[in-house]
Amino acid sequence: MKNEEQSRTLFGISLSERPRWKQFLICSSGFFFGYLVNGICEEYVYNRLQFSYGWYFTFVQGWVYIFLIYLQGFTPKQMVNPWKTYVKLSAVLMGSNGLTKGSLAFLNYPAQLMFKSTKVLPVMVMGAFIPGLKRKYPPHEYVSAVLLVVGLILFTLADAHTSPNFSVIGVLMVSGALIMDAFLGNLQEAIFTMNPATTQTEMLFCSTLVGMPFLIPPMLVTGELFKAWSSCSQHPYVYGVLVFEAMATFIGQVSVLSLIALFGAATTAMVTTARKAVTLLLSYLIFTKPLTEQHGSGLLLITMGIILKMLPDNKSPKKRSTATAPPPPPPPMFENEACSEDNRFQIGIEEAEEKRRLV
Repeated sequence: MKNEEQSRTLFGISLSERPRWKQFLICSSGFFFGYLVNGICEEYVYNRLQFSYGWYFTFVQGWVYIFLIYLQGFTPKQMVNPWKTYVKLSAVLMGSNGLTKGSLAFLNYPAQLMFKSTKVLPVMVMGAFIPGLKRKYPPHEYVSAVLLVVGLILFTLADAHTSPNFSVIGVLMVSGALIMDAFLGNLQEAIFTMNPATTQTEMLFCSTLVGMPFLIPPMLVTGELFKAWSSCSQHPYVYGVLVFEAMATFIGQVSVLSLIALFGAATTAMVTTARKAVTLLLSYLIFTKPLTEQHGSGLLLITMGIILKMLPDNKSPKKRSTATAPPPPPPPMFENEACSEDNRFQIGIEEAEEKRRLV
C-alpha cells in the first residue's frame, strides 16, 4: 500500500480526495504560516530579549504540543506503532531542535540561516541509506537543490550588513543539527512508508513525549535549566510568547509531517529551504530595506531551483514494437494445457469410437 492511498487529513481538511497540487498548496500554506510566526517570535526572544536557552525553550514547546494534541482527542490507545519505533526519531528530533535554537547564542541569524539552508542536500543523500526508503533521485533534483541552496546563501550574505559571526561553538552546534536533520525527515518518511496507517498526530505526539527526557541531561549539564527558569521568572511574559510560538509551530509541524507523508523528505526539505527565502524577502518588503544586485542574483537562483524541481520526470514508458512482436499463442484446445501427447491421442480415439456408435 502506498502513502498516497492512505486517507489523510490536515486539521479537518481532507487531503486524499484532492489533486496533488491542492494537497501541496494546503500543506505548504500551513507550514509557511506556522514557521513565519515562529521566525518572528524567535527574532523577538533571541535578539530583542537576548534569551538564548534553546534546550529549555524546546522543552516548554514540547509540553504545549502534548497539550494541543490532548485537546484534539488523541490517546495512546489510537497508536498503530509500538513506542520503540519512535526512540531514534525522538532523540534526533529533540537534538535538532535544541541545537538549532541554542546555536543562536553563538551565531547571528544570517550565519545560522546559511548553514540551515543546506539541509536539503544531506537529506537527499541520507535517503539512500535509510532502511525502508533507499531513495534515488534524478540528476535534475540534485541540480535544483544546489541552485536553491546557493541562491539562499547569496541572498543571506547580502542581507548581512556585516560579516556573519562565525563562532566555533555555534558552527559545531548548527552542524550537529544539520546531521540530525538529515536523519530526521528520512526517519519520519520511513515510518509513514512502512506503516501508512500512521497519522501525523501520532508521529508528533510520540516523538515529542519520548524525546522530552532527552532534553533533561543537556539542560542540567550546561546549567541552562536553572538560568532559564530564573530569567523567565523575572520576565513571565516570555512564557506567553513561547506558548504563542509553540501553537503556531504546532500548525507548521503537522503540515510538515503531511508533506513528508505525501511527497517525501527531500521535497519537504526544499519547501523548508524556500520558506527561509520567503522570510527574508518579506522582511525586506515589510521594513523597506534596499535590494541589491546580489539579492537579485540569489532570488534568480532560488526561482530557477524551484522551477527545475517542478519539472516532471521525462521517463516515458517503453513501447513495444508491434512489427517485431511475436504473434499471440493459439488458445488451448484442452482445459488442461499440461496434457501429454498420449492423453490427447487417447481422447481422439475415444471421440472417433463415439461417432461410429452414433452412425
